[in-house]
Amino acid sequence: MEVKSREDRSCCAKRQSDEPPGETQAWDVPVNAEDRGKRSVARLRASKAMIGTNFPIVASDCEGPLRVANVKSFAVDTIAVTTGRFARFVEATGYRTDAERIGWSFVFHHQLPDDFPPTQAVANTPWWRVVEGASWQRIFGTADTRSTLADHPVVHVSKNDALAFARWAGGRLPTELEWEHAARGGLGDVRYPWGNRDPDDSFLPCNIWQGEFPNFNSAKDGHEATAPSDSFDANGFGLKNMVGNVWEWVSEPFVNAPMRHTHTNNTLSALKGMALLKGGSFLCHQSYCFRYRIAARTANTPDSTSTHMGFRLVYDENRSC
Repeated sequence: MEVKSREDRSCCAKRQSDEPPGETQAWDVPVNAEDRGKRSVARLRASKAMIGTNFPIVASDCEGPLRVANVKSFAVDTIAVTTGRFARFVEATGYRTDAERIGWSFVFHHQLPDDFPPTQAVANTPWWRVVEGASWQRIFGTADTRSTLADHPVVHVSKNDALAFARWAGGRLPTELEWEHAARGGLGDVRYPWGNRDPDDSFLPCNIWQGEFPNFNSAKDGHEATAPSDSFDANGFGLKNMVGNVWEWVSEPFVNAPMRHTHTNNTLSALKGMALLKGGSFLCHQSYCFRYRIAARTANTPDSTSTHMGFRLVYDENRSC
């Protein structure tokens, strides 16, 4: 396996605010109200679990070292939360997402039609466009996409939105340890959920970018943007799309224990309040944002939303799943 350390180049955009990033706590949603028959979960037994890697690619993200810890038994969604499932949550609660309240979200430039009105580009990541009206139900800010993308991962959802949904569903966001344990599928110290073989144009186990990022996507995997949540083969635990497709919010902050020992106080201060996402997305490419790996990590503000960020839940075994 070829391993090279790389500079921190991310395909993501962050919502900028004059206020430090924070998490909204004012969710007026019922607790544990979802119909459990509408979801599919895998149950994982208590065991030793691995987190991190001894072969980091983006060293500044503190992907390593490899650590082993105990994990309690839990259940986990076999697929990322879909638009259809999120729609049932909104219909039941009247919840409004951060993107809906703020009035805009980030849309990848290739997802906009050629005749789309001019949009504001993000300075350091110009492939992201600020699109007024873009939200989970109107991916591109115009037509309603809830029906056409009902089986795709819900996007334009912030960490705040994911936590509100989790409250309603009776679950929670996974810890980074739980997420990596689930992604490994019983294979142990591997780079991907299927093992160590790198994806290429002849081996397409997940939904990532093929071609030259960010201007040409050959879509050899059959998807120019998100794929349905149940696409591609499952890992050893029966979980699909643990890498690629959409980034997934987890419960913990981006700053982890290894980072506190290796980064300066100024760097740690700048990262304070940043949330953690795992798994990479359909925009990741080995030449640019090589983060469609189990140990990879990225940071964003808890209110940031885009067309490549979603989530899945875990459920404590002392609750009925």
